[in-house]
Amino acid sequence: MQEWNWKRVAKNIGVVLVIFSVLVTTALGGIVLANVNNVGRLVHVMQLISSDYLEKVTTDQLVEGATKGIVEILGDPYSTYMNAKENEELFQMLEGKFGGVGIVLSLKDPKKLVVLRPIKNSPASKAGIQSGDVVSKINDAETSGMEQEKAVGMMRGDPGTKVNLALYRESTNKTFTVSLTRENITVPTVDGEALPGNPDIAYVSISQFASDTGKELKDTLDNMDIKKFKGLILDMRYNHGGELNAAVQVASYFIPEGPAVYIVDKQGNTDTKMTTGAYLGMPMVVLVNEESASAAEIVAGAIKDKGTASLVGVKTFGKGIVQTIFPLGGGTSVKLTTAKYLTPNKVDIHKKGIEPDVKVELIKGQPATITPTDTNFDPQLQKALQTLQGKLK
Repeated sequence: MQEWNWKRVAKNIGVVLVIFSVLVTTALGGIVLANVNNVGRLVHVMQLISSDYLEKVTTDQLVEGATKGIVEILGDPYSTYMNAKENEELFQMLEGKFGGVGIVLSLKDPKKLVVLRPIKNSPASKAGIQSGDVVSKINDAETSGMEQEKAVGMMRGDPGTKVNLALYRESTNKTFTVSLTRENITVPTVDGEALPGNPDIAYVSISQFASDTGKELKDTLDNMDIKKFKGLILDMRYNHGGELNAAVQVASYFIPEGPAVYIVDKQGNTDTKMTTGAYLGMPMVVLVNEESASAAEIVAGAIKDKGTASLVGVKTFGKGIVQTIFPLGGGTSVKLTTAKYLTPNKVDIHKKGIEPDVKVELIKGQPATITPTDTNFDPQLQKALQTLQGKLK
């Protein structure tokens, strides 16, 4: 029988005990009291596993499981416990650099791993993986019901290592398998050029909000010599968001000085994020769709409230809450929803989204021409160009 080290237990489940102690508070004065029965039940289960469970389980494993369970019981898909590997992968994603195959997954259907797009020049794009393909297996693991974060973690890994994916393509009604060799993936988040066939119109796409996106946007606008253009189309379709501060930096180019977003916590405390005075002040149209989310909605909401551009496309995703990452030691962390955000006009868009000024839908299965190479534009981009040209008359 395994020996139970109570000193080690007390040390390792300290975080669990603290969490349980703050779960129960009195109504008078907010005095924090430990719920002895619940804590006792937790310790009793751990003792039973140590003394009677057939397989060997370490205290660290039990503590990790308990911590993960506490966060999962919140029922919030954006709050999660992250082990050391998952935590590292998250920060790599926010930095825009990681080892992987170069697949961005869609938010639209959480029950399926649908490819939103392969990253340009990545192993996925070179293998012919397309938007809309459904990842049905990662190596030998079925993905039905698999959380996206777990799937992403399985597809990422050290450059030079291999991963096998089974994918279903609806257009051919066939499943096929590809073997991919992971590479160092560096994701440029901003791309800008003259719109094909329209040398006086600037086209800028932002794919996500990473830590360097604000600087990337500045460099892109400088390299384009943005002042030589008569108008600008900003494309944030399929942008799932990212860093809050990056969103504020980006919004600074597209609205005048003032509040870009209000961050409101559970006590009602408000943190006003101000723009930096980089406003371009040029005619503009913004493209959004059902997968423009989070930080992308912060930028779109600020632009709509300030009236500095017309929004073209369809209603955005509707994620108006903010997550904070709390380190727990040992490389682990917990990501918790800690606040909601309001647009400059104090509008709460969570689970509501932002309605475009001009609604244009794509036909099912029709790809969006993001960063187009010719004048064969999708209907949303065509309408954005028409809308912008109307502003320039």
